[in-house]
Amino acid sequence: MIAALGRPAPARTAFAEARFMQVLDRPLVVSGELAWLGGDTLERHVLKPRVETARIAGGQVTQQREGKGERSFSLDRAPQLKVLVDSFVALLGGDASRLRKAFAIARRGDAAGAWTLTLTPRDLDVARTVASIRIDGQGGQARCMWMQEADGDVAVDLLGGLAAKMPAEPTRDTLATLCHGE
Repeated sequence: MIAALGRPAPARTAFAEARFMQVLDRPLVVSGELAWLGGDTLERHVLKPRVETARIAGGQVTQQREGKGERSFSLDRAPQLKVLVDSFVALLGGDASRLRKAFAIARRGDAAGAWTLTLTPRDLDVARTVASIRIDGQGGQARCMWMQEADGDVAVDLLGGLAAKMPAEPTRDTLATLCHGE
């Protein structure tokens, strides 16, 4: 199944993310484009609510925010980003062995072709930050990605055409309904 998710680089997709944080009354919502440029190079272009670009390449994260200077830091300082790099690159590259090295994988599916992959980080230091990543899909397409942080915060990304359906006031329940195509 992981091989079927593979895409040739460069691969780009629209995304809309709702980040549910315990310290906020409502989720932060951003949208834009995710890009895998090959190897371990990923870019995230946020277009709304503010323009921002983050690039991960060569073990470095570079961020550029509208009206601010560029800032860079080592990927080692951000374990949740390292986990995302491993998961995105392995999935987009169709590399099941890389995915199994970084994560314990649980797969669920139904007769209609809907499936869920749950990735649990094998590295205990990473697991202190990221509890799990869940990817919901249909056929050969990932529809949503849920990143459950160890502190209880959750980021939900709607991918591809589903990104345009992000509600103005998302809840976890409405996003779960969208992700499962209900």
